[in-house]
Amino acid sequence: MSAATLAQHLLTGVSLGGSYALIAVGYTMVYGILRLINFAHGDLFMMSGYFMIFAMSVFPWQISIPIVLVATVGLGVGIEKAAYAPLRSAPRMSIMISAIGVSYLLENLATYLFTAIPKAYPEIPFLKKIYTFGNITTSLVTIITPILTIVLVFLLVQMINHTKIGMAMRAVSKDTEASRLMGIKVNTTITTTFVIGSLLAGIGSILYFTDRMTVYPYSGSLPGLKCFVAAVLGGIGSIPGAVIGGFIIGISETMLIAFGYSTFSDAFTFLLLIIILLIRPTGLFGEAASDKV
Repeated sequence: MSAATLAQHLLTGVSLGGSYALIAVGYTMVYGILRLINFAHGDLFMMSGYFMIFAMSVFPWQISIPIVLVATVGLGVGIEKAAYAPLRSAPRMSIMISAIGVSYLLENLATYLFTAIPKAYPEIPFLKKIYTFGNITTSLVTIITPILTIVLVFLLVQMINHTKIGMAMRAVSKDTEASRLMGIKVNTTITTTFVIGSLLAGIGSILYFTDRMTVYPYSGSLPGLKCFVAAVLGGIGSIPGAVIGGFIIGISETMLIAFGYSTFSDAFTFLLLIIILLIRPTGLFGEAASDKV
């Protein structure tokens, strides 16, 4: 394989990893606050793809993108209010079962409303602009995805470390009851977490489907699981860890395909999950949890 071809695949892997990282941050933030694996997060990402298809059938892309992001955030917050908020004081297993139920509901609802036939994702002209660097040819979306991911995550980390709502998030993640006693609005903080996670999933959806061109009801299922693995790999609850995990999985998957092992690219992700859980259960950047007595 030539150096140019290798660089081309590496660039594609970094771009895919950026999309995975944005979605993985949603998993890790919700887990950090609620100790909940939001299994519906991948399907929220899929629904965002459908939102764009229907928005761009009516509006130009400049208007469609904000509409899609608002709709994705609305759906994410609606799921939290309807399926998770009523179970705040229920056993953790109950809320996890609810998350799995919401995931299946969204997949079957999409199948019922939009059919199982893959639909073409609309082309956003400026993202598909082609650039050539020597022997490497790539689209703008491939270039800007990792850059946008790093910028958004940097801003998110700054918000969490230096703002009032960020301080509230950190307090709630440590001790919900103590936070409530200190006057922190726990429900508002949790809703804000879902707003941020859903917004990042919407942005990730635009970047991901612009490259892959089709959306179908189960198109969020496997990427959603891979992003969950990315969050676990980096250390679930750690935002920088989720980003690094996303990039590792995106690059690994693309390089396996490049070297002719596309059959094993999906299996490798889950093999990686097993290995990291055996060697370092808290992930690369996760902290060992201590149970309060």
